[in-house]
Order: sequence, then C-alpha cells, then structure tokens
Amino acid sequence: MGTAVVTPQKINWTNNVVFGLFHLGALAALFVFSWKALAVMVFLYWMTTGLGISMGYHRLHTHRSYRVPLFLEYFFAVCGTLTLQGGPIFWVATHRIHHQRSDQPGDPHSPRDGGWWSHMGWLLVGESKHSDTVLMSKYAPDLAKHRFYIWLNDYHWVPMIVLAVLLYAMGGVPFVLWGIFLRVVLGLHVTWMVNSVTHMWGSRRFATHDDSRNNWWVALLTSGEGWHNNHHAHPTSARHGLAWYEFDQSWIQIRILSFFGIAKAVQVAKVDTALVDRAVPAETAMHA
Repeated sequence: MGTAVVTPQKINWTNNVVFGLFHLGALAALFVFSWKALAVMVFLYWMTTGLGISMGYHRLHTHRSYRVPLFLEYFFAVCGTLTLQGGPIFWVATHRIHHQRSDQPGDPHSPRDGGWWSHMGWLLVGESKHSDTVLMSKYAPDLAKHRFYIWLNDYHWVPMIVLAVLLYAMGGVPFVLWGIFLRVVLGLHVTWMVNSVTHMWGSRRFATHDDSRNNWWVALLTSGEGWHNNHHAHPTSARHGLAWYEFDQSWIQIRILSFFGIAKAVQVAKVDTALVDRAVPAETAMHA
C-alpha cells in the first residue's frame, strides 16, 4: 500500500483539548463503577452510536437508503450529536467526500496517509469544518434545506450538555462519567475503526476502487458498519451484511421499522448469491 505525504497542518487545539478531557473522564469512570451506570452506558451507546450514527447519520442522512417520518429522522440526528462526532451536515458532507474520493487524494481519512491519520489524526490538525457553508451547500444540500439541521449543526454540543445534566440529576457523577465520557470515547474509537481498520484488515468480496474490507469484529461493535467492502460496493443499500452469517444489527432494526410501516423505500443490494461467499484477493482488489 503506497503512503501519501500529508501536508503539515496547524494543530486543532479545540479538538485536542476536548478529546483529551473526554479520555481523562473515561479513565476516571473506571474508578466509580456501578451496575446501574454500566446499564445506562450500554443503553446510551445503542441509542447514540447505533441509532444516531449507523442508522441515522450514515444509512439515513448520508446515503438515504430508507425513509422514515421527519420527526424520527430528526430524532436520529439528535442521537448522532450525542457521539461528539459533530453535527449532521458536517458528518454527512465529510462521509460523502470519503465515498467520492475513497483512498485517493482528497479522502479525509485514508490509511494510505497512515493508520493513525485515518483513525483520528485527521481530526487533530487543520481547521474545523463544522460551520463551513461551502461544504454544506456542495455535499449536503438536502440537509442544508432544513432549518433544524442547520441549527443542530451549529449547536451540536447542546444535546450533550442537556443529557449530562439529566444524567447527573439521575445518578450523580458516576452516571455522567459512564453515560457521557466513557460511552463517548468507546463510540468514537469504534466509529473511527471503520475509517482505519476496515480499510486495512479484513476480507474483500467486491473489487471496489478502494481498500475497503469486511471486518466481523468491527461490525459487531458498530451495529453492522464493519461490512465495509459490501457497503462501498453498494453504498445506498440499507443492508450491509449481505450473507446470513454477517450480523447487521442496524439492518435488523430497519426491517422491524419496515414491518410496522415506519421505514419505507428501503433499498437493498441485489447481489448474485454466488458472489456472497466469494472473496477477491487483496492484491488484485487493491489495484482494481
């Protein structure tokens, strides 16, 4: 795999300080363990990383692989802001750029620029793009039409503060440390693994023009996002785990919503069953 030269950029002190404080808070959580705090963290992890990122920011807001009523779409977006991954317009625009230039010059987080860079280094340098109106209008015009999304993108930190206050009222410092700090740090790293790990390690079913791979353990941690080669081959498919043994929690949840008539226009990749168990040699796929 070739390594591109990354142009030196200024340190993004805001991101560095915030991420640093959250990691310290996550470490502190380990010293105030309680089963109730753990339960709160697990539930919020599912609601924010599962519903907010996988079902919301990614499959719904970015790729429009299914439709839900607007109030539920907004709810998923609010859940997404609770992950400390930015507002919906910023997230969607960044991910659409990734698909457009995947593992090529201009990809925001390709491992060809280094594994650490793709995991989180790209967020630690350069200027914040959270309020970049050019980015909004060019890559996320569908979201930029909604006043709610513009507000949420500008004030994506507000729901986190509200949640922190509620958790403190319910269970004091332990609930805040587990339900905010530790939960956010875990969610950040598993989401970043989709950018780094699933572009470096795993199997390839489809000869896509990038280095995307299917990684089962990343899929387990991310509600199905680890079936990344499948996704890059069929980006608008609501189903990422294409084989019966590829567990895809978000797809199961979308099917449940569809069964009750809540999710509509669900797009699913039509794949030759003969391809499902066929792997593309990594060397061949990398140069496809």
